[in-house]
Amino acid sequence: MPYENIIVTIEDSIGLIQLNRPKVLNALNAAVMRELGQAFDEFEANDAVRCIVIYGNERAFSAGADIDAMKTATPVEMLQRDWVAQWDRPRRMKKPVIAAVSGYALGGGCELAMACDIIIASETAQFGQPEINIGVIPGAGGTQRLPRAIGKARAMEMILTGKFMKADEAERRGLVARVVPVESYLEEAKALAREIASKPPIAVQFAKECVNKVYELPLGEGLEYERRHFYFLFSTEDQREGMEAFLAKRKPQWKGK
Repeated sequence: MPYENIIVTIEDSIGLIQLNRPKVLNALNAAVMRELGQAFDEFEANDAVRCIVIYGNERAFSAGADIDAMKTATPVEMLQRDWVAQWDRPRRMKKPVIAAVSGYALGGGCELAMACDIIIASETAQFGQPEINIGVIPGAGGTQRLPRAIGKARAMEMILTGKFMKADEAERRGLVARVVPVESYLEEAKALAREIASKPPIAVQFAKECVNKVYELPLGEGLEYERRHFYFLFSTEDQREGMEAFLAKRKPQWKGK
């Protein structure tokens, strides 16, 4: 489908999605989220794509949800549209999704980045959930993902005051994997995506699923979930190829089977 609010490209085995509403700091409305969902679906179905990077521009990843599109909505309209459910799409992807963040990642923009598997941030990145300042609360995962990432006390402070967190603190607290110069943040994210894409696809998928279960299961159930997936991988061609290549001291050739 033609896209109006995002730019979708493929580089080798990496699917790239650029949020492209620069005049409104990449504000997220229903049209943007619908296009993002379509792009994710296309990448999920494309076996040549093994990792995905989503980004904005140097000034803003996304400054949040489009307030103008929501200001007159009723509770029933919000429930019927349920467009906020689209924010969970990166987590539900089988393939890893990396958020490359520069500038503002606020409100829905912060929530979209947190729904991704890894965040690479530029030195100018700022994260925040300022919804309290417009009379609401985070509604696309902010109250749930932010405390899990940085701890209850700091998350509570940010959500109740609307204050931002700069990139260096986000790295110290574990919200982002790495902070890099603004001129190289996107290339760093692509390099990480290429490295992940070079690994066996089924094992990558299972690893993502198992790590995400940390937030859903008690430890005992999580260990059982991990163990079942570990055992299942011994039925794949990639497991045999990986172990044979290791013993033969050669580079493995992954088939995704």
